[in-house]
Amino acid sequence: MQPYDVLHGREISEGNNPTSLPYVNIHCSLTQNIEMPQTDAAYIYLVVEGTLRLYTPAGIMDYESGQYSISAIDTPETGYILAKSDSQRFVAVSVEFNPSDVITILLELDKDLIGRIAGGQQSEQMMDMSDGEVTRSVTRLLEIADDPVKAEFLGRNIRREIIFHLLCGKSGTEFMESIIRLQNSGDIYEANTWIKENYKEAFTVEKLAKKFNMSLSVFHDKFRSAVGMAPLQCQKRLRLTEARRLMLDEDKNVSEAASEVGYDNFSQFIREYRKMFGFSPKDDIHRIKSLSEN
Repeated sequence: MQPYDVLHGREISEGNNPTSLPYVNIHCSLTQNIEMPQTDAAYIYLVVEGTLRLYTPAGIMDYESGQYSISAIDTPETGYILAKSDSQRFVAVSVEFNPSDVITILLELDKDLIGRIAGGQQSEQMMDMSDGEVTRSVTRLLEIADDPVKAEFLGRNIRREIIFHLLCGKSGTEFMESIIRLQNSGDIYEANTWIKENYKEAFTVEKLAKKFNMSLSVFHDKFRSAVGMAPLQCQKRLRLTEARRLMLDEDKNVSEAASEVGYDNFSQFIREYRKMFGFSPKDDIHRIKSLSEN
């Protein structure tokens, strides 16, 4: 049984639908855009009905029914629905994890296994099996979510299973790194969220540090440690990723996309876009559209 089998045909309100498990939420959208969970916890976002597209600095990621994304500190705030189900809706399930929950399990694992996870050296067979187990475990959570007694007793153990299978799956390295970064982020998470909400606006790191009551040097060091890059580089990646989406999804031309994400200098936009994606904006969009047609 899959999550689709549990939720298909069920009446689900548009938006976020909590369950009796505080870390499990069901999401439903009838429009093209969907807000991704905004939480300081790590989470997986498993598509149940429809197809989701995320524009991330790492690339364009599409998720169909039964596939899941793992949150990262640079997860976009908005996803875009490529296709809805026959019932004209998009449905997904999110399961949240506290860093302490994952760290506890990591401490219980064999050191050799942790080394293979960290190095991305798990066998393909093991990773495929683990990814399948993640989906099956999420299904079990959904099956008990309407029964508070079962949810309280069985839920915590099923969530531990999900964490183990996530670590052993194809995204195990990514999941472990996201947990470590979240554990180190602390109040930097709020600063990163602020940048994601205001990346089109000009700001200085000095003012941002002051906003979050830190000295410039402390803020810069903590941000780089948690996010893996400087604040202005984070802003630049968000701008360029959104510009790419505007040209692909909304047919904006290069100058329109550059202006809409906050660039005043067109030449700078071209230069930074090429550096990040390896192609000029026009060539990049033509390349992606050609690939999708094939």
